Amino acid sequence: MKVNAHDFAQEYTLLECIQCGRCTGGCPVSLKTALNIRSIIYQALVDDAIEVNGMDVLWDCTNCLTCTIRCPKDVHPSDVIIGLRGYIVGEGKGVPPRVRDALMSAFTRGNTLGFATEDRDKWTEGLGFEVKNVLEAGETDVLFYVGCTPAYDPRIQPVTRALATIMHRAGIDFGTLGVDEMCCGNEIRRIGESEGFESMVEEFHEMRKEFQARRMVTVSPHCYNAFRNEYGDLGFPVYHYTQFLVELLETGQLTFDKEVRKRVTYHDPCFLGKHNNIYDEPRQVLRSIPGLEFEDLDRSRERSVCCEGGGGRMWAEGTNIEERLAHQRVRDAIALGAEVLAVSCAFCLLTLEDAVKTLGLDEQIQVMDIMELVAQAT
Repeated sequence: MKVNAHDFAQEYTLLECIQCGRCTGGCPVSLKTALNIRSIIYQALVDDAIEVNGMDVLWDCTNCLTCTIRCPKDVHPSDVIIGLRGYIVGEGKGVPPRVRDALMSAFTRGNTLGFATEDRDKWTEGLGFEVKNVLEAGETDVLFYVGCTPAYDPRIQPVTRALATIMHRAGIDFGTLGVDEMCCGNEIRRIGESEGFESMVEEFHEMRKEFQARRMVTVSPHCYNAFRNEYGDLGFPVYHYTQFLVELLETGQLTFDKEVRKRVTYHDPCFLGKHNNIYDEPRQVLRSIPGLEFEDLDRSRERSVCCEGGGGRMWAEGTNIEERLAHQRVRDAIALGAEVLAVSCAFCLLTLEDAVKTLGLDEQIQVMDIMELVAQAT
């Protein structure tokens, strides 16, 4: 399929590009694959058409946003990738099978993982208290948006339960959308399915009319990013759970009575850090845990390296899967002397933990969500 290069360049303001190469130079994926966003932009500037059929490197992008942050001319190379993926998705050819399955599941079952819709709130089993259904109650202080992976994945469910337990103990009036909660669509948009994403936004706004809430708290940075930046006016602010934990700590609603004697470092999720500039709150939570010794990785905060889980890469294998960026992060954490590599994102937890297992380093380091460390301290 050929895309009109002139129209594409106009739509994405590519005429501003000065071909400095900072986008590709900063791209962590370009170091290990043939993905070169500068060359793709150059093609749009000098050719009559862009041939997207067979452009498999588009699926290497994790949408970490480094290229866009580094651009001195305010061009958005990450959006260029999404736009070109959109043509592939629209054509229906060249979409990686697992990406296609995730898209189909999101639209038919409300989640990207292929699980039954009616099982979305099974994570609540064994909590020892009832989680309110906001649609039935009609109002709540906190709308707890769980998300697909935190609701269904057995490795992430303990994180979700721990957060719910903390809110319950703190006396927070909270509830969820139960089995009516749908995929936030953050990755759906980045895969290139823009029309499908817009339908998700419209559906949520219709559901929003059925309840009142003062704020929303998400488990996932990806859900946080979608609701905060791409859903328009929701009528309430959106918080990532690490921001919410800081508030509970400052008000005394969350206190720690146990020590966690571990040497810990932290991996910044792209969709929390680079996309939303949330760097301090996760570290503030970690530093508040008694007994915990915290030290940053060399490449942290704005310089953090992507784990390769975002932008649909949880389902697209990419053109080089031998050495993932997650492997590099694990090695960096071990070199720092960390016993725990802490995260605050389900995708990061899964990719980094898989890297630990793949490298056979289970006895040297453990990957844990911040919420799991909080649970150990309460």
